Parts: sequence; C-alpha cells; structure tokens
Amino acid sequence: MPAKVEIVRVSKQYGDGDEREPVTALDEVSFAIQAGEFVSLLGPSGCGKTTLLYIIGGFEQATRGQVRLDGRPILGPGADRGMVFQDYALFPWKTLLQNVMFGLEMRGLARQEAEAIARDYIALVGLGGFEHRFPHELSGGMRQRCALARSVANNPEVLLMDEPLAAIDALTRNSLQEEILKVCAGRGGRSRKTVLYVTHSIEEAVFLSDRILLMTPRPGRILSVIDSPFGRARDDSTRLQPEFSRLVGEIWQSLKVHMKSA
Repeated sequence: MPAKVEIVRVSKQYGDGDEREPVTALDEVSFAIQAGEFVSLLGPSGCGKTTLLYIIGGFEQATRGQVRLDGRPILGPGADRGMVFQDYALFPWKTLLQNVMFGLEMRGLARQEAEAIARDYIALVGLGGFEHRFPHELSGGMRQRCALARSVANNPEVLLMDEPLAAIDALTRNSLQEEILKVCAGRGGRSRKTVLYVTHSIEEAVFLSDRILLMTPRPGRILSVIDSPFGRARDDSTRLQPEFSRLVGEIWQSLKVHMKSA
C-alpha cells in the first residue's frame, strides 16, 4: 500500500546566500508514514524536528528533497493537514466554541452544521459545558484540549503536532496523552488520523507511538526507527509494564551516546 506521507532525502539550510555561514538543520532525511499510523519524532533540541514538521505542513520549503502526500508534492499549507502547536494558538476574543467552529466556517459550512460538529468534538475532548468560556478562563490543559478539538474537527487527513504538551504539568500531561490517543483513534465512526508528533519526552513518545524516529543532533538525520511493542489500547497500566521502562531506557542510552559524540 502506498505511504500516506513520504519524506524523500529532505535537507534544509538556513543563511545560505547571505554573509553568515549556512546552518544545516536537516540532512538527507527520508522516511514514510502509512495511513492511520502514529509516528513520533524524538531527538535533542535543535535537531530539526519542528523544521521538518513545518516543511510537511507547507509553512517552510526544503532546500533539497521532496515531501509528498498521497504521492503529490506538498507545495504549501492545505486543509488536508492540521497543526497543533505548543502555545495553543487560540483566538483570545473568541469563546471555546467559536474557536473550534472557526475552521469549519472558513470552509463554508453553515453555522448550524459547524456548531454541531464543534460541539461533538468539544465533548470528545471532555470540555462539554465550557463552550462559552474564553481562553483566559481555561487552564493550560483545557486550552490544549480546545486546540486539539479545533484541529481534528476540520477532519484533516494528517495531524501534525509540535510538542503540544510541553508546557503542561506532568499529571495533566499523562491524562492528555490518553485524550490524544482517543481523539486520533477514529472511534464512533470518525476516521483514524495519520499523526506526526514532535516531542522531547521519551516516555511520551513510547506511550503514544506506533513508531518512533530517533534523530541525531544537528544536522538532523534519522538515527534509528523503533517499532512499538504495545497495542493501541493504552492506559496508565501501560507505563507500569517492564517492557515500557526497558524501551525508555534503551532509547535514552542511544540518544545519550550520540549527543556525546556530536
């Protein structure tokens, strides 16, 4: 079966052509993501994870190489890809409901239909009853749930998530990880999402992912690919399994060795 997303020998340089020495952020990165797969990019700061995510989102252009969605080159942003950012990116003057409805209305849906879809996803992320609250009236975890609902409500084919839980406390973070799996799983007649997830957290990557792509320090390259030994039905008990701790330790040792040699 053809891959949903293909990254083919992608390199990215900054500063090329001006007086500064060019900086290579990504160097010959290649991998593929299958439809419905949850893949995490894991690596040290500055290894190009977010840069790669933005290239796939169409917000930046690769210096060399190509990114394809369903075999077609990605030339810019599109409704087939949804972004979830670390800083929520909510409109502060709009209510939770209005934030989630925004993309639906921009696509031309009638207000009544947009509201029905928005309410459905708000309930899915556990925010029913908060529809008319403004972002400043919500906790950080609730804002991120709203951002997730807004992105998924637009029914993108691919969901791109840039460290969405980095600013969340540990207890809420664990809970939101389970919410992310629930929302992306395609339950209740909803389509299962293809996800590329950027994180610094080894535990988070192991808990969420079907596959984990380890990246080297800058310039970012794919160091190794790790398949998850866990099924899709994950909860707090998953983190208590010996295999979970063993895999976290192995990944840490691998990254540690390459950080020292960089």
